[in-house]
Amino acid sequence: MIKRRRFRNTTLEEVLADQAQRLAREAQGIPPGYKRQRLVRKARQAETASHMIDWIMSPGLQPLK
Repeated sequence: MIKRRRFRNTTLEEVLADQAQRLAREAQGIPPGYKRQRLVRKARQAETASHMIDWIMSPGLQPLK
């Protein structure tokens, strides 16, 4: 039986930032074409999602009391 981890060791922001960097590096090693465009798009989406999480969690967007 596989034992699962109960707690996350890294935040979602870190995972998305690492994924964006990895995809961007991978895209640089591929010649121009469909596959490269797809990797660049995924990297951009991961980076945008990471920034959106920062924006959502900012203190300026706290719920009304």
